[in-house]
Amino acid sequence: MTMRWLLLLLCPIMMIFMMRGMHSGSHNEKDDEQLKQDLENLKEQNDILSSELSDLKSRLK
Repeated sequence: MTMRWLLLLLCPIMMIFMMRGMHSGSHNEKDDEQLKQDLENLKEQNDILSSELSDLKSRLK
């Protein structure tokens, strides 16, 4: 059950980072690099959570 909530929260969190990047008018390379790093971290977390969810689903079958 907890995994489901984490997956549901991951999408809006990623959207917040993307929207922040789109709406900030003055970018600099440091901000861009931080956003890229944040996005990469979120993708890694998403992969881990997806894997764990798949494992849990396979155990329930």
